[in-house]
Amino acid sequence: MRAVVHDRYGPPEVLRIEDVPKPAPKEDELLVRVHATTVTQTDCHMRRARPFVWRFMLGLRRPKRRTLGIELSGVVDAV
Repeated sequence: MRAVVHDRYGPPEVLRIEDVPKPAPKEDELLVRVHATTVTQTDCHMRRARPFVWRFMLGLRRPKRRTLGIELSGVVDAV
């Protein structure tokens, strides 16, 4: 599957489209096939890691999670 990822904090230029492995849902999770998503102000703060306090939650030197986004629309693909 394709995803927009980032390996460091910074301006929009740190984002790139990359093929990533399809995640497998765990016991209490589900997999959603995303049809649409948004870019929010929170995503921009997380990408830049500003204010600095974001780094305590996301990773001090680089992001722990490579993909951004918390709002989506789609259908359940697997349970």
